[in-house]
Amino acid sequence: MRHNKFPADPDQPVNWSVLWQLLPYLKEFRSRVFLALLCLVGAKLASVGMPFVLKHVVDDLNLDKPPSALVVVPIALIIAYGLLRLFSVLAGEIRDTLFGRVTERAMRRLGLKVFQHLHRLDLDFHLNRQTGGLSRDIERGTTGIGFLMRFMVFNIVPTVLEIAMVVGLLFYNYGLSFAVVILTAVITYVAFSVRATHWRTQYVREVNQADSSTNSRAIDSLLNYETVKYFNNEDYEARRYDEDLAGWETARRKNRLSLFVLNGGQALVIAAAMTAMMWLAAAQVAEGSMTIGDFVLINAFTMQIFMPLNFLGFVYREIRGALANIENLFKLLDKAPAIEDRPDSAELQVTQGRIEFAQVSFSYRPDRPILNNLSFTVEPGQKVAVVGESGAGKSTLVKLLFRFYEVTEGQILIDNQDIRQVSQQSLRRAIGIVPQDTVLFNDSIFENVHYARPQASKEEVKTAIRHAHLDHFIASLPDGYDTLVGERGLKLSGGEKQRVAIARAILKRPPIMLFDEATSSLDSQSEGAILSALKEIARGHTSLVIAHRLSTVVDADKILVMAQGRIVEQGSHSQLLAQDGHYARLWQIQQQDKEKD
Repeated sequence: MRHNKFPADPDQPVNWSVLWQLLPYLKEFRSRVFLALLCLVGAKLASVGMPFVLKHVVDDLNLDKPPSALVVVPIALIIAYGLLRLFSVLAGEIRDTLFGRVTERAMRRLGLKVFQHLHRLDLDFHLNRQTGGLSRDIERGTTGIGFLMRFMVFNIVPTVLEIAMVVGLLFYNYGLSFAVVILTAVITYVAFSVRATHWRTQYVREVNQADSSTNSRAIDSLLNYETVKYFNNEDYEARRYDEDLAGWETARRKNRLSLFVLNGGQALVIAAAMTAMMWLAAAQVAEGSMTIGDFVLINAFTMQIFMPLNFLGFVYREIRGALANIENLFKLLDKAPAIEDRPDSAELQVTQGRIEFAQVSFSYRPDRPILNNLSFTVEPGQKVAVVGESGAGKSTLVKLLFRFYEVTEGQILIDNQDIRQVSQQSLRRAIGIVPQDTVLFNDSIFENVHYARPQASKEEVKTAIRHAHLDHFIASLPDGYDTLVGERGLKLSGGEKQRVAIARAILKRPPIMLFDEATSSLDSQSEGAILSALKEIARGHTSLVIAHRLSTVVDADKILVMAQGRIVEQGSHSQLLAQDGHYARLWQIQQQDKEKD
């Protein structure tokens, strides 16, 4: 599943409706937003008043007045000009400081919301996602939200307000011609910026797509570092990465050239408007209908209005880019989990731990059935093993019991409660698992075991580690319990990772235990010790064991033999050997392989 695959169609409308989704975040700090708006209005009033003070300073200096007046009046006006400028700057800084808290809290809330939503999404989504692209989508999306909140509220709105005030003042004091020139320049500038920015959005999208693709390629390759080394494919990986980088370079070049066209056009509009305004003002000064102070005022107003106008062009470009960046973020939030608790779901009450699969059928795709009308029961306290060849559907039973997927037909019951009728949290709280492929956090061994029950004491964690026969290994490490396991546990062997998983299950101590090839990475000596530990912790608990090595399940109360999604045989180890069927053949093959080893 590729993320950030933006279409190259520049006419695709931007989803402006996301702005409405920001309102709840603004409401959380109503008083701060109100004070920030007051500062905004005050800063703009001071900004508009400064050119008028400057006009009077210039005019007073040009008039024939007594020497005392020539000194006192301009100095007072100059001080007033300085105070207005100081107030304008300080009001803007206070505004940004007040609203900064609102923006940061919104980014925090949204980031948490996306994180929680991703954990609610189904297993199928996470099996098909690309971690690198997804992380960049989240990063760019939350940053884009912060940008939108800051600039939409405190840059675009005040800029429009200032333009309206300046146009009105020019019309009132100097007539229609000056107001028309400014208004025409503003409309031309905005229209050109909107059109040009709309045109170049395709290049922004291409850069984002190339960026995500390059990042995903790098992360995928580094996560599979050992596989790359096994097959001597360093040069192959470098070539593929360079191909992505070449696409990124091309996209960046197109984006840069399109930005040159946009900036050049904006500069042309500004230069033409400034020239026209100065021409009109100079002509009226020459005629005597305007003073030198009026000329300075018009020049100051023209420069002042084009500073935020120029910034408005930048903000609009960035807003379109930000909206493009957060499209995938909101698509993630709109994506409904395939597995959801029902509104009336109850808490699972485990009194005995009886598991029943009743006529269960399941398929990942309609054209490829995995389980066919499967029925069996695990009685309270029993150890039931499921064996069979690869692809028979054994591990699918674990995924269905955890409700990573819903059954297509039939039902799964725990103590006569349909697991679809109970909350997922209570269901998974009642089940412990030792998976075949144990993935660890990039943290210490102690914290990885402690993760099973964060409220457990330090002594309880160490006891679980001892029962998993992991203490001797930890004692041999320089950092002991604080030894970091590396990303996904790469610093540990397969057997060591499985012992960590076993320690986790021991610490959790749920009423139902699942073992999915729990000893597949252990040597014979370690396997014997671990099997003894598993037998001890499974005592009094209902256990479902998915096994490939039949020697690990000979003591099971019942063994189910699966083939092509069905149970073809069931019974104890001795009963199945006596039947001389599927199980007996698997046993003979594994015994022969063992003798050869």
